[in-house]
Amino acid sequence: MLIRFNFTDKIPHILRNKYVLTIIIFVVWVVLLDSNNLITRYRDMKEMHKLEIDKEYYMKRIEEDKRKLHELKTDNRNLEKFAREQYHMKKPDEDLYIILTPSEDRKLTRKNK
Repeated sequence: MLIRFNFTDKIPHILRNKYVLTIIIFVVWVVLLDSNNLITRYRDMKEMHKLEIDKEYYMKRIEEDKRKLHELKTDNRNLEKFAREQYHMKKPDEDLYIILTPSEDRKLTRKNK
């Protein structure tokens, strides 16, 4: 007597249902295989959030720089102060002493390397 071996007997009954099988395939497709899958969307959302934070920082920085530029264009005393502080400019009869904090000193040594 020949015993037939049926492969469908090893598959659980719930997975034999065509609707359940279709839903499982759809979920796997959406989560893993599609070009807009959930993993990629999550990664893109994290990057977008980071970029929005950067955008906010740069917008604040632009506003601050616009304000400083307006001050420099309108007042000569502010322009002289800026030139002395940022570019270490001095009058011919003056001596200039630069005092650095330890953190500023580390920044300068990193830039010079």
